[in-house]
Amino acid sequence: MSDLRNPGDAWVTAADGGRYWGRFGAAGLLAHDRSLDAILLQHRVTWSDHGDTWGIPGGARHEGEAAIAGAIRESQEEAGVPDDAVTPRYTHVLDRGGWTYTTLIADVATPFEPRITDPESHALAWVPLDEVERLPLHPAFAASWQLLRPLLSARPAVVVDAANVIGAVPNGWWRDRRGAAERLRDRLGALAIEEGGIRAGFLDLPETRVAGLDRAYPEWTMVVEGAANGIASGPRVRVVDAPSLGDDTIVAEAAAFAASDHAVTVVTSDAELKVRAHAVGATTRGAKKLLKLFPEDPAV
Repeated sequence: MSDLRNPGDAWVTAADGGRYWGRFGAAGLLAHDRSLDAILLQHRVTWSDHGDTWGIPGGARHEGEAAIAGAIRESQEEAGVPDDAVTPRYTHVLDRGGWTYTTLIADVATPFEPRITDPESHALAWVPLDEVERLPLHPAFAASWQLLRPLLSARPAVVVDAANVIGAVPNGWWRDRRGAAERLRDRLGALAIEEGGIRAGFLDLPETRVAGLDRAYPEWTMVVEGAANGIASGPRVRVVDAPSLGDDTIVAEAAAFAASDHAVTVVTSDAELKVRAHAVGATTRGAKKLLKLFPEDPAV
């Protein structure tokens, strides 16, 4: 249970007239174990708000606490979720006007058994997706479940045509191909930091056109060619060398992601490559749209 001395532990009245728990908003974890095709649910104790229903572990955020940090902390306090056990994929924000609830949708990276670690749970269980709606669900979770479920099978991935992106920046590509590729890799890594991610709308995927979907945390792949071959991968960015034509490698990477239950986006402004990417099930974004995600216009 959260420390009752925490100033965030209080009821608030939002603009819609409802009373909600969490002076600074609230957050919860929707953890998906792909090996079980199940999500972690908490059977709430009788005396809690909407007691004897099932929902995701979560609770009030602390003052100044980021949403992901709050969701992870609450899931650790209520369900014993180990450090680094989940990988963020998306955040969804329910905004009631002056109060928000952020759901962190995450994949289980390291399987674990949940543990009841505070008095707020009757039980914790991995519930198969097809059985979720058979349970008496917390009303708020029941209302959001149909929106959030498709995201569990749409892990985001982005494949970047490095040569094309670098070519869209003045003084980048033609002066130092290798150095420019390394700088682009590092900028992509900065986008991938845990609390940052990217706007989910950047992906422009059918699965991500969900009201309230806020941020996405893709798997990043950058394809390099020619003089840029051989640079190392960076934190959260996998670098792939193209042995010959970069376009062929990009299409192969996109096809592999699409075949393995990913929602994949290829970043390129090359018209022919866009057609090939669409043919293997990817969406595309132009190089300049990616560059706009960086904090400032980069000299890649």
